[in-house]
Amino acid sequence: MVLTQDWHTPDQISFASNHPGAAPFTEIEVAYGRQMLWPDHCIQGSPGADFHPDAAPTVQKALAVIRKGYNPAVDSYSGFFENDHRTPTGLAGLLRDLRVTRVFLCGLAFDYCVRFTAEDAVREGFEAVVISDASRAITPQTEATARDSFRAIGVAEVGAAAFLG
Repeated sequence: MVLTQDWHTPDQISFASNHPGAAPFTEIEVAYGRQMLWPDHCIQGSPGADFHPDAAPTVQKALAVIRKGYNPAVDSYSGFFENDHRTPTGLAGLLRDLRVTRVFLCGLAFDYCVRFTAEDAVREGFEAVVISDASRAITPQTEATARDSFRAIGVAEVGAAAFLG
């Protein structure tokens, strides 16, 4: 199992607090395109960046944790690439070295990090399966957009019950 973890610096470009007068959930133009502004979250070394305590047994079994979004000038939704769509995280190479062909994805947020990771997984040649009921979206509208994208590129969605025997 491989996990991804947002690992932001306090001066992350995607934090609304770093843009005077800007509000969370609005967009700005940055060097790599449109960027949603977020409330401060997952700041390196803070409790907000920690995995939930209930996930501790899973985290301890993980082969690797891919930290993303640590460059203050570039946000990162996908586990495969930073938001500039050029800077790799190393996940694709790791999975190829492990001879992985199918990835199962869940987490926060369904319509951003899960979505972009699933889309990049397909672009990188992996089969992608999203565990929908183990994920949560930011808004119903962006959730619907993510599902439309999944259907268009062949990302499967399943429920967690499929894994619970």
